[in-house]
Amino acid sequence: MTVTQSERVTSGAAAGRLPARPRDCVPTLSHPRPAGRDQYTISEVADHTGLSAHTLRWYERIGLMPHVDRTHTGQRRFTNRDLDWLGLVAKLRLTGMPVADMVRYAELVRAGECTFAEREQLLTAHREDVRQRIAELRSTLDVLDYKIDIYADARRASERF
Repeated sequence: MTVTQSERVTSGAAAGRLPARPRDCVPTLSHPRPAGRDQYTISEVADHTGLSAHTLRWYERIGLMPHVDRTHTGQRRFTNRDLDWLGLVAKLRLTGMPVADMVRYAELVRAGECTFAEREQLLTAHREDVRQRIAELRSTLDVLDYKIDIYADARRASERF
């Protein structure tokens, strides 16, 4: 069974499907998609995602992108599904997931439902790494706030004299 994006967004766990995603979990890209289209050139995808054509070709070459259809002249034709995938890849990159792990995840997705447990395990482990990085960043932010307060207090004190 394939779960569509609308099923993911609208259905609940109680109905036996995937839980609804918060709106901010829907991948956002730099430009809105042209309405009514599902075929994009590499330059249109590059404009839409902010990725270079070189990066898009590299993603395909290393297996991070699923097979991209081509015209009879060999030009790539990306679909809305490809854009959704690139939105997820952008989020994974933002979290610092190593490229090798993203490629492994892509392989698991292509392998089908029998890999749900392994996909969950991979994402769960990465989520823990992200949580640790967030804790480190919060601690670093506390240090920065402390130092900024010291300098602000010193500046205010020197302005009084």
